[in-house]
Amino acid sequence: MVQNLWDNEKAKQLNKGLDELVYRSNLIGTDRRVCNWGGGNTSTKTGIKDFRGRDIEVMYVKGSGSDLGTMQAKHFTGLRLEDINPLYELDEMPDEEMVAYLSNCMIDSKHPRASIETLLHAFLPFPQVDHTHPDAIISICCADNGREIAREIYGDRFVWVPYIRPGFTLSKMIAEGVRNHPDAELVLMEKHGLVTWGNTSEETYAKTIRVIQEAEDYIERLAQEKKTFGGARYSSLSEEERRAAATAIMPLIRGAVSDEKKMILTYDDGEDVLTFVNGINSKALSQVGAACPDHLVHTKVVPLFVEWEPKLENIDQLKLILSEEIQQYKQNYKAYFQRNKQEGDQMFESAPRVILIPGIGMINTGKSHAHSRISGALYHRAIAVMRGATALGEFVSLSENESYNVEYWPLELYKLSLAPKETEFSRQVALITGGAGGIGSETARVLVSEGAHVAIADLNFEGAQRVAAEINAEYGDGRALAIQMDVTSEEQIKEAYSQCALTYGGVDIIVNNAGLATSSPFDETSLQEWNLNINVLGTGYFLVAREAFKVMKEQGLGGSMVFIGSKNSIYAGKNVTAYSSAKALEAHLARCIAAEGGEYGIRVNTILPDAILQGSAIWNSNWRNERAEAYGIEPDQLEEHYRKRTTLLVNIYPRDIAEGVAFFASSKAEKTTGCMLTIDGGVPAAFTR
Repeated sequence: MVQNLWDNEKAKQLNKGLDELVYRSNLIGTDRRVCNWGGGNTSTKTGIKDFRGRDIEVMYVKGSGSDLGTMQAKHFTGLRLEDINPLYELDEMPDEEMVAYLSNCMIDSKHPRASIETLLHAFLPFPQVDHTHPDAIISICCADNGREIAREIYGDRFVWVPYIRPGFTLSKMIAEGVRNHPDAELVLMEKHGLVTWGNTSEETYAKTIRVIQEAEDYIERLAQEKKTFGGARYSSLSEEERRAAATAIMPLIRGAVSDEKKMILTYDDGEDVLTFVNGINSKALSQVGAACPDHLVHTKVVPLFVEWEPKLENIDQLKLILSEEIQQYKQNYKAYFQRNKQEGDQMFESAPRVILIPGIGMINTGKSHAHSRISGALYHRAIAVMRGATALGEFVSLSENESYNVEYWPLELYKLSLAPKETEFSRQVALITGGAGGIGSETARVLVSEGAHVAIADLNFEGAQRVAAEINAEYGDGRALAIQMDVTSEEQIKEAYSQCALTYGGVDIIVNNAGLATSSPFDETSLQEWNLNINVLGTGYFLVAREAFKVMKEQGLGGSMVFIGSKNSIYAGKNVTAYSSAKALEAHLARCIAAEGGEYGIRVNTILPDAILQGSAIWNSNWRNERAEAYGIEPDQLEEHYRKRTTLLVNIYPRDIAEGVAFFASSKAEKTTGCMLTIDGGVPAAFTR
């Protein structure tokens, strides 16, 4: 149940006007049961001094493309009301004219474009206005008997507005409805949402919450008398079984939905999701349409609901069903686009954004982890609305053409255009072993800076968490995942790929980078030392690559593996027999995998660095002292020693190797496999030949 979160002590510290509006908006957006991600809008009307020092009346309204839960003052648009008010006298105004006109009303050209529903706020004669999408309210607005239910709850306190796409006409319709009903306290927008108002921010927010609570109380009383979604048709698998099933199917789904553009996937088995996917009436409900127009760009009109009996059919059968039904969904979507398209429309990816599987849960797709999570978050809201609407009556939605006209509405698509442009590794997932170390962490940062999502796998879990946290703080939650992994443990490696599949859907890039190094004369090299090098640098690289190969084949999207070898992969160094032999094994292993991977589009290349001391756990261990002793110098002289022995007289840094990895993983090297690239400053003894 929604709660009033207003804090008087905090509010007292705010300036009236815009600061209070920001606070109110953030409170509304904090609870997604009150307003969808990215949806809704708020406004305040106040007086300010313009650039000439004149007193003018201004309305601040949410700017397009922002989210109420996180927006700041800079995300609001200020408009001169004396310029907007005359529009109320018009009978109609096309969208394009409205947008152009409002841009001329802005008090600052640097402000974002005003909300699509700016005139809704301007035409209502109140200082504060909220437009929200509460689950309980939309349940009423999406029930076939919604208006009658609203009268039972609110008596004569509401104005009911039939569905029409947002814009001038809807704004004027709402304003006229309120002006003709001076005792009204709220507007219910059919199949859409709620409008409330007040004289102060606190009053308006309190009214919004109170109106929602009245609806919630009414719906919950009725919901207790009915079986949710008709009762259970299927039973959920156990948590362990669900996780195993999702791990098995995510790469296949990712491949199937990525034939036009690669997708990042997320998995959700929340209690409400499982209740819905297991319901008797759920498939039919899911195909009625969107629960709110704001959902459409992120969820499409309908999800893919997969009919699969979790207790009777196995995972192989589920994979066959998924392959067939995803293809059928895409064909259906293309036909839907053809039936409704208008001149100039460009079709989105035809793959589903929401996939519902009985017994298992929900899988979402998107161009990034963040967008995939948005589609999931919005479908949680849809489930809540369908639960409420069916407690009241029958769930109804927009017609197909109404849905299309929102999904492909230029004013709605404008919000998507505000997102950063995609770059080289956008929509791709990289798993980096030794990800907490110097080379691994720098590689992660380089790939993420070019759009990738990364799994930071390392035996040092705290180090991996630190790197992932730094990346997420800079690039956004979900861009990096920390995984504890010992590359000598087959079980831990499989678990790492399971985590990667559950978090992102699969993997596109593998950086085999985990390392160690030992040094001793050949006749003093113990079997333990030999096995340690072979286990980590040989067997470890084999296991990591083998599991990646399986995932990449399942996806059918190709892939890139980059092995971090060493100058010693081809140079017979003194006192490093075990290390050099293992590094040589790595290089040849990479070539062998490249030979088999070509037919699947899987490329495998190797980088041969030398003497990277910065940020290296290896060089901060006994290895530094051992190598210094082998060269007859002091440990602190090593860096200069290595610089002088290169033909270019340079030191090599983690960033240099990271750039090499990025090259091999990129489209620039899409026709290169089985290759070795030296990044060592030029060590003649290690020239490839």
